[in-house]
Amino acid sequence: QVEFVESGGALVQAGGSLTISCEVHGGIVFPIYAIGWFRQAAEKQRELVAVITNGEARHYVDSVKGRFSISRANGQNKVYLRMDNLKPEDTAVYFCNALSEDGSGYAALFDYWGPGTQVTVSS
Repeated sequence: QVEFVESGGALVQAGGSLTISCEVHGGIVFPIYAIGWFRQAAEKQRELVAVITNGEARHYVDSVKGRFSISRANGQNKVYLRMDNLKPEDTAVYFCNALSEDGSGYAALFDYWGPGTQVTVSS
């Protein structure tokens, strides 16, 4: 079974930077999958904020464009999310998952999730 392990979350001040990591374990040929970072704020639905495809194309939700940068290290089965100019509204638990794509966009491929990593941005 595939396992997602997120790490690196912290408490940071607004305007600060942070890089979080996701390591993928288990029966997955990591390089062939698009991987996404999701986040879930308190009392809100989980949203997809960044995508990196197997060809390393990158896509971002409008609210993080120009501030977040996703990257991957296929040899280590890892994906990173660099977050700059953090805002209090970025406060959330961040998760990663492999992605499937249909005509309407990307969605989580697996219906199970790792523990996530908490990012808290103070104002």
